[in-house]
Amino acid sequence: MKKLLGLLGTIGLFLLISFAVFSIFPNDDDKKISVISPVPDFLNIVNNKQVSGLSLWLPALEDFIKGESDKPEITAKSVLMFDLDSKKVLYEKNPKEKLAFASLTKIMTAVVALENPKKDNKYLVSQKDLVGENSMGLNAGEVLSLEELLYGLILPSGNDAAETLASNYRGGRKEFIKAMNDKVKALGLKDTNFTNPSGLEGDGAQYTTAYDLMVMTEYALENFPLFKKVVSTFQINIEKTPTHKAYFLENETNLISSYPGVKGVKTGYTPEAGLCLVTYLDYGGHKIIGVLLGSVNRRQEMKDLLDYSLKLLGTNPPPHG
Repeated sequence: MKKLLGLLGTIGLFLLISFAVFSIFPNDDDKKISVISPVPDFLNIVNNKQVSGLSLWLPALEDFIKGESDKPEITAKSVLMFDLDSKKVLYEKNPKEKLAFASLTKIMTAVVALENPKKDNKYLVSQKDLVGENSMGLNAGEVLSLEELLYGLILPSGNDAAETLASNYRGGRKEFIKAMNDKVKALGLKDTNFTNPSGLEGDGAQYTTAYDLMVMTEYALENFPLFKKVVSTFQINIEKTPTHKAYFLENETNLISSYPGVKGVKTGYTPEAGLCLVTYLDYGGHKIIGVLLGSVNRRQEMKDLLDYSLKLLGTNPPPHG
């Protein structure tokens, strides 16, 4: 009897481990998988390094909400509108096409920074961090907090803030970028690659898809209240301290001030990527994430897509400019 119980215990342990491994590495042919089962932290490993936070869902693009509303004509190369409540697609156009995505990169930059905060919360700005056209206006030698840098990262899309967060990471900038790539793998995403933390020209080596961006955005909104707070902020005054000057930061491009219910997230532009936008809407009891890549008129196209999405869900869109 003892031998039999021991054998049954061994078989049970084998089945448990097999199920956990399959949950982390699902079959590529199983396109209908929509949930990755949680596993113990010690199994959540990518490239032999532990990465926190498995995605608990991978939405199936086959699940549509269908309606009679006329679809808007969209110039963007890739589009995905997704209803977070029903977990269904509202609109899609080439959602799995790999494309450059400019400063939308900073969504994952924020995630890695938030998951790996410095214990002393002091982030030193170095001269090499002062890169790119978009900046929050940092000066070498200043010391800011994580929250202050996140406002600079998102509102004015500061490349200097992105580089400062990366250079203050344990192991430095190179390890920060590796952590970004490890994180997308841990989320179950296969069509994203990072070569820098800011989204500056990647020469084709830095790419993602509308689908992957939607999952990254949902993960950030769901797991980090500070991220949700920062991306929904239209403008902020950061007061002068003994370690840095005062900053006034404003989000001029997203739809926070022009479309009721929009809670921000991120804009992006480079000649390589075109006009890009990720928007989060919380309106009429519906929560929607919209992604546009390579648009020629991202603001109007996102408004049209939000109107269309709400109509599909049976809600009249709000009046907006």
